[in-house]
Amino acid sequence: MPKIQVFDPAMCCSTGVCGPEVDPALVRFAADLEWLKENGVAVERFNLSQEPAAFVGNPEVVAAMRGRDDALPLLLLDGKIVAQGSYPERAALAGLVGVSAPKSLYTEAVAELVAIGAAIASNCEPCFRFHYDKARKLGVSKEDMALAVTTAKMVKESPARAVVALAEKYLGTKIATKEGPDACQPAADATASACCPPSETAPVSLGKPGAPAKKCC
Repeated sequence: MPKIQVFDPAMCCSTGVCGPEVDPALVRFAADLEWLKENGVAVERFNLSQEPAAFVGNPEVVAAMRGRDDALPLLLLDGKIVAQGSYPERAALAGLVGVSAPKSLYTEAVAELVAIGAAIASNCEPCFRFHYDKARKLGVSKEDMALAVTTAKMVKESPARAVVALAEKYLGTKIATKEGPDACQPAADATASACCPPSETAPVSLGKPGAPAKKCC
């Protein structure tokens, strides 16, 4: 079993979440070390401010610290220095210990599915059209795009349902909702109460100048 030893510079903790600001490099490295442990690698970590004896008692570490001022952090693999002055990325750590690093699932096609979902959540028609075209050119199926839209729709509508339920709880009455194709139609009388009062004309970019603009209820 390979053994990784990390010798950190003096700091309050190694998690990266202490102090006034979060250190993303430390957060990422802490997660990478946990990943190494899950893959059978022995990991030890020492903080200069809390465990100075571990530094003094290791000749390799002492020699490295004498050789350069920015030697820490130091990374030792089975007692030999393999990195110093920075925290290696997960792929580099995997290569050092002979573990296969998982491939990223975030492909260009996945990015377009995420963008389609974001377009639905933000009610952005131009965004949806743009990312639909990009996804189609990347070979993304309409079925997968529909799944992305369905997921976004559920996420988007959940807070709305929750706040209506809260209102019903406080008011002690069921809130009536109007659904269907006529749920959001302008009132015939501009002075009448309506879900969607008459509004300005639609933007020319939609290709229908002069048509009534559709508003969200």
